[in-house]
Amino acid sequence: MKNSRSKREGVVSAQQGSPGTTDKLPILAIVGRPNVGKSTLFNRIAGRMLAIVHEQPGVTRDRVSAQARWGRKSFEVVDTGGIAFMDDERARDPMEAAMLRQAEVAIEMATAILLVVDVTAGITPLDIEISRRLRQGGKSVFLVVNKVDNKSRERGVGEFSELGFDRVFGIAAVHGLGVPELLDTATEGFPSSQETEAPPAARVAIVGKPNAGKSSLINAILQSERTIVSAVPGTTRDSVDVPFQVDDRNYLLVDTAGLRHRSKIKSSVDQFGLMRAERSIRECDIALLVLDAVAGVTQQDKRIGGMIAEAGRGCAIVVNKWDLAAAEAAVPVKQIGKKSTKTFKEVYLEAVRKELFFLDWAPVLFASAKTGERVNELIGLVQTVERAQLRRAETPQLNQLLIRATASYPPPFVQGKRLRIFYAFQQPSLPPTFTLFVNEPASLSAHYERFLIGKIRSIWDFTGCPVRLACRSRTRKEFHQKTAQKRTRKN
Repeated sequence: MKNSRSKREGVVSAQQGSPGTTDKLPILAIVGRPNVGKSTLFNRIAGRMLAIVHEQPGVTRDRVSAQARWGRKSFEVVDTGGIAFMDDERARDPMEAAMLRQAEVAIEMATAILLVVDVTAGITPLDIEISRRLRQGGKSVFLVVNKVDNKSRERGVGEFSELGFDRVFGIAAVHGLGVPELLDTATEGFPSSQETEAPPAARVAIVGKPNAGKSSLINAILQSERTIVSAVPGTTRDSVDVPFQVDDRNYLLVDTAGLRHRSKIKSSVDQFGLMRAERSIRECDIALLVLDAVAGVTQQDKRIGGMIAEAGRGCAIVVNKWDLAAAEAAVPVKQIGKKSTKTFKEVYLEAVRKELFFLDWAPVLFASAKTGERVNELIGLVQTVERAQLRRAETPQLNQLLIRATASYPPPFVQGKRLRIFYAFQQPSLPPTFTLFVNEPASLSAHYERFLIGKIRSIWDFTGCPVRLACRSRTRKEFHQKTAQKRTRKN
């Protein structure tokens, strides 16, 4: 069955029901008029800060979803933009109409619905209108009276029974008051999860500036990757989440809006897309930075690459539209002052490395979404980066490496002090981070930090992963005392 909605509305069409398709999780949708605390409740249920929360009404303008768990119940929780009216003809601008459509889609998909109202505002005409529409839908609806954080407000919960729902819950989403009781009841009809659950899907964000070919790249993967099992509506109007499975490993491709420079943002729609795309970088496991082979590396590409590096995400660089440079790629380019020659691709790669020097650890793939050239290598590249993220350096070998490195190239003096490394280990976190116990953290210069990271990379393959060093101050005497105490406790 194919989905008929267009990409404009955040949906991609793909064959569903392929072998290996997993059962769909029940959906808990959060709806209501603007500024009643829907996003705060969403973040509370999701267990992390996903939706933007602001006092200004209408900050959430699209569907945002996340997988959540309550007890033994796993489900998808969906946040929606505030409903300002229940009729498209009353829309003041296209954005309001789009927000209503997205809310209607969430209501249609929902297994159960949380209708959120504000106890401080009382019952409004719009609350009555939304309630009437939800009752007509025949779905299981739970009325949530939010901002009930004191005795005085508790007395105001009763008046909302006029909206015609039997199940009314007074909560304070910002503090979590009443939320457990709400979830106990709202998820009562959801099926229990299996005892052994598959690990969460790895999120792979496709990012880049506008017109770099991100969506075309995903479409090329959808056409060539035989293990794709389904395509579902994205969490936002301007992104698409595409789940697929390779070698029994679940992945989620996240298409994003093109990242424009903030100075070129001309509308609220562009601003919203920018925020969502930036958030996709922060939340992904691996980012595929898509470059336009014709345009080369632009300032915006460098800015996006910097965001990936700052967020500590795994990364691979995809030079798209390489077919347009095919004629030039076959022509050797003479290097001035050198006897040897290099191909156009070799020179291009050097230029990419020079411009994106802060991503020198990211592999580069030249591909074409239009012709399908090397697109089938993308998933293998993602798997390579994922394996590197899970790689662990053995502590004894790590310390021996650092001893040899500091002996062959002693640290420089910084403000009259020379760095001394007493002990090091790799933290169980991402990105790969190594804690160094040193005499003076400030004496680790940026140059020497790069030297040590290079030595670590020479032994352990962290392809596609940023590597970070974290220094902790400790004297040699303190270090030996701590070591002795640990040995005593073990004995």
